[in-house]
Amino acid sequence: MNVHQYYSVDVINGPGTRCTLFVAGCEHQCPGCYNKSTWRLNSGHPFTLEQEEKLIQDLLDTRIPRQGLSLSGGDPLHPANLADIRRLVKRVKRQCPQKDIWLWSGYRREELSTAQQSVLPWIDVLVDGRFEQDLYDPGLLWRGSSNQVIHYLR
Repeated sequence: MNVHQYYSVDVINGPGTRCTLFVAGCEHQCPGCYNKSTWRLNSGHPFTLEQEEKLIQDLLDTRIPRQGLSLSGGDPLHPANLADIRRLVKRVKRQCPQKDIWLWSGYRREELSTAQQSVLPWIDVLVDGRFEQDLYDPGLLWRGSSNQVIHYLR
């Protein structure tokens, strides 16, 4: 899996103070997307074990209490990202069980393949649906267009 950006302290992408990881790869390529640079799977740089260790340590650091992890992109549920995302969310839940995990995906929940659905038991919130420029609403919390749905899974 390739990543574009990691923020160890983020107050924009989900509730509270969070760690946020933007992955590469998106099949949807929505017109008006604010993150077009993440569309190509081979863009960004490989997500290394060292980066994963830093992410876990950041989540556990009590000097800056973080509510959880946000996964965005690109699309964390892109088929090429699934194995790494599944492994990462399982590890976060195992080592940081008090932290919530939010995941943004252009796939609607009812469109998810069996492999994509296997990630859902490990996350707390799924924000699904493609960004629709005609439905853009800057007043919406945690999503860009009114067709996108916030699913609280836990």
